[in-house]
Amino acid sequence: MKPRSLARNRLRRLSWLRFLLQLATVALVYFLASIPPILIFGETQAGVLGSVVFSMFAALLVARLWLASDNCLRQAWNIRPPVNMQRTFGLAALGTGIIIALFVVGDMAIDALGLPPIDVSLVLDYVTQSPASFALWIVLVAWLAAGFGEELLYRGFLMDRLMRLRGMRGRKWPAAIIQAALFGLPHFYQGWGGVMVTATIGLFLAWLRFANRGNLWACILAHAAVDTIMLTLAYSESLGWLG
Repeated sequence: MKPRSLARNRLRRLSWLRFLLQLATVALVYFLASIPPILIFGETQAGVLGSVVFSMFAALLVARLWLASDNCLRQAWNIRPPVNMQRTFGLAALGTGIIIALFVVGDMAIDALGLPPIDVSLVLDYVTQSPASFALWIVLVAWLAAGFGEELLYRGFLMDRLMRLRGMRGRKWPAAIIQAALFGLPHFYQGWGGVMVTATIGLFLAWLRFANRGNLWACILAHAAVDTIMLTLAYSESLGWLG
């Protein structure tokens, strides 16, 4: 049995008012849920990790409630076992390589534009504290909050909502561009260069979902693999293993 497509005639309409309400509540819950861990533990390893994970969990819970209320959960969050596993793993591997290449090209473009380099020191300071810290960031952030969580939230919930809007219904690429922009903005702590590169990657991940017929597993695996590679390189460099 083939998975449901993202075809226009299978997308129920969504009003702009309902969309904005859904987007606002998910964003608000994400923000509010990020605060308690910081208040309890401060800007420590436990506080920052707790903030990242708890905020993503809360946002996904609200997003799930909205999708279920619109009877769109299975289509928006298509994480059923892929029909073609080889194709999915192949796309994930291709996606991993392309995303890393986008980071490299993005760094060169940022330098050419005279923008400050992407600053991820805020994260890496925590990642490189100890082997235990590194392992926690790989599991809780690279795989759960980023790889799984961000794909469900942006390529799942947000893209589905955008593709049901009046005037945009079934139009894949306008929805992909908007979600990519919204994906980039929360990375402003990395500077404008980080926003631009992240948005570009978000657009590519949208294509990856389309290429895998709406199934999110290629996006999840590629996203998690890239974050794992980046964190591993940073940790290895902190130990002097990379010279």
